[in-house]
Amino acid sequence: MAPKLDPAQVVDTALRLLDETGLDGLTLRRIATELDVKAPALYWHFANKQALLDAMATEMLRRMSAGPVTPPDTWQEALALTCRGLRTALLGYRDGAKVFSGTRLTDHGHAGAQHALLAVFTRSGFELADAVQAFTTGYAYTIGFVIEEQAIHPVPGERSPGYDPERRAAAIDPAHELAAAAGQDIFGDFDRRFERGVAIVVAGVESVLAPSTPVSP
Repeated sequence: MAPKLDPAQVVDTALRLLDETGLDGLTLRRIATELDVKAPALYWHFANKQALLDAMATEMLRRMSAGPVTPPDTWQEALALTCRGLRTALLGYRDGAKVFSGTRLTDHGHAGAQHALLAVFTRSGFELADAVQAFTTGYAYTIGFVIEEQAIHPVPGERSPGYDPERRAAAIDPAHELAAAAGQDIFGDFDRRFERGVAIVVAGVESVLAPSTPVSP
C-alpha cells in the first residue's frame, strides 16, 4: 500500500520542480507525476494552484526565517539586511519573486522575525504604523526588483533573449537617444542597482518617516 501523501512533501517537490519548469510550467499534474500519484490526490490538500503557491511561499519564508533572530542595532541596517536577505532567498528559486508576490501565507511562522525587525524601529522612536510603512516599502521594492531581474535572468548566468540592450538600442528611434542608452542600466548590473535602490529606500524612510529626535540607546 502506498504511503499517505504528505502536504509538506508536495510543497517540497513543487519548489524543487520550480527550477526545472518555471512557474508557468509548474502544474499539479506535473507534480503528481513526479510523486507517482494521480493528480486528484493533490486536491485533498490543495484546492487549486493558488493554494499550492500560498503554501510554497510560506515554506520559502519559513526557510528564510530559520535560525536565531539577531537583528542589527540600527533600523537602517535592519531594513537593508531584510531587503538583501529577501532578494537572496527569492533568487534561490526560479521565478521565486513571482511565486512569493501576491500570495497569502498559510501560517504565522514568520511572526518572530517580523516582530524582531519592527522592534528595532520602535526602539528607535518610530510609531508602529511608520515602522510598518518602512518595512513594507522595502519589501515591495525588493519583490518588484527581483521580478524584473528574474525576467531577464530566468536562471543565474543566463539572459533571456528578449532583453538585449544593444538590439533594443538599435531598434529605438535615434531621436530617443536617452531611452536607447538607458537599456544598459535597465538590463544590467543588478547587484549594484539593487544596492543603490536599497540606499534610496533607507534615505527616503530617514527623510519622511524617521522621528525627528532619535531615541537615546
